[in-house]
Amino acid sequence: MALSAQQIPRWFSSIKLRSFINAAQLTKRFPRPGKTLLKGFSAWPQLSSDNYFPQCGYKTYRTSSLWTSSQPTNSSRQEGNFAQSTLLPSGNEQSEKMQKIPSFDAELSLEELDDLPPLSPLQPISEEEAIQIIADPPLPPASFTLRDYVDHSETLQKLVLLGVDLSKIEKHPDAANLLLRLDFEKDIKQILLFLKDLGLEDNQLGPFLTKNYAIFSEDLENLKIRVAYLQSKNFSKADIAQMVRNAPFLLSFSVERLDNRLGFFQKELELSVKKTRDLVVRLPRLLTGSLEPVKENMKVYRLELGFKRNEIQHMITRIPKMLTANRRKLTETFDYVHNVMSIPHHIIVKFPQIFNTKLLKVKERHLFLVYLGRAQYDPAKPNYISLDKLVSIPDAIFCKEIANASLQDFEKFLKTL
Repeated sequence: MALSAQQIPRWFSSIKLRSFINAAQLTKRFPRPGKTLLKGFSAWPQLSSDNYFPQCGYKTYRTSSLWTSSQPTNSSRQEGNFAQSTLLPSGNEQSEKMQKIPSFDAELSLEELDDLPPLSPLQPISEEEAIQIIADPPLPPASFTLRDYVDHSETLQKLVLLGVDLSKIEKHPDAANLLLRLDFEKDIKQILLFLKDLGLEDNQLGPFLTKNYAIFSEDLENLKIRVAYLQSKNFSKADIAQMVRNAPFLLSFSVERLDNRLGFFQKELELSVKKTRDLVVRLPRLLTGSLEPVKENMKVYRLELGFKRNEIQHMITRIPKMLTANRRKLTETFDYVHNVMSIPHHIIVKFPQIFNTKLLKVKERHLFLVYLGRAQYDPAKPNYISLDKLVSIPDAIFCKEIANASLQDFEKFLKTL
């Protein structure tokens, strides 16, 4: 069995002298003067052609107890002297830190290999052995990207397989520190099973964890308590799964906060329990986002735009995004629809999706209808055009069914604006 370079010092420290002599006897004859006895030794004493003893004179060496105790007792004196003169290092070689070790195949039993002492990390090695050692690249102490740690972390590797986008997570230094300290089997697997039981599909886990990586720092029992609270409020399992998908941070909020948010919308908007539940199912970000935009928009609808409370209730239950829409967009859209297109409040209330449409699209289609003489939005008059059709249908259908014109004519008109 061939010994590797890292096993040689361990083997050399426990090998018996008998193994050296047996290996030497495998050769058919002694080496000629100036040649090495065994392959691998780079320096041996010069041997005489008559008796193969050193010409410079025999010099005795004191051996360790391990070597002395292992010498064969039935060998002749000449064989013992020969073994000492040829196998023991010279005085100059003994002073060196490390001697070159032969790389021949020694016939050692498996039991002897198992009994070898472990290699000490402080064991000196030769320069040739050092350059043959292949070491793994060092783990960087600090980095701006998680890519440097993926090859060293089983947790990061499995998260990538799940579809987690590490390039987005690494923008948060606390996220990197959290994930690198987690064990996949102990800390992550149980959260994944919980999300699966909740109703998330395999292809939804990656996007969810990319946004809410902090869920791994949550206690599993607390997560179950929050789900139980939502169930106590008559949210179905499908509703909870939909809310968690659309608002990944939902389960990171305590029961007290979730209860306060539900109470706020029910009281502020004067909605029934069922309508409040339907509202947050359609827009669960209402439970996780800031309440300031909601409060501000409620004032805008009442004070600036002039809608009544029941009209506001009707619009936000149809289009929940109106509660979090940009204030400037709301006022500009209302100003154009109400003051330019001359559409009254009660018609706008019936088609609140106008606030969820790009104002540029509304302007382009309205001006084209004005150009054709077909801009008629009063339901009491002929050729009435509802706001729903004005903003919801594609350009080709709008031109064919509403404007009675070709798509090319509409595109040419847009170039004149």
